[in-house]
Amino acid sequence: MVSEAQKRAKQKWDSNNKEKNRIYRYRSYARKFVRDLATDDDLRELQKMITERLGE
Repeated sequence: MVSEAQKRAKQKWDSNNKEKNRIYRYRSYARKFVRDLATDDDLRELQKMITERLGE
């Protein structure tokens, strides 16, 4: 069980770190997609996008 102080601390951190939270959430979604849902074509498209992005 989580104490009230821990809940308040988490809420405070979340409100002060919205951008970090958004990045963590999207990173998690991306990993889940790649690991469990993506087809071979999806993975090839992502690989192409990543290669292009790294080349910038």
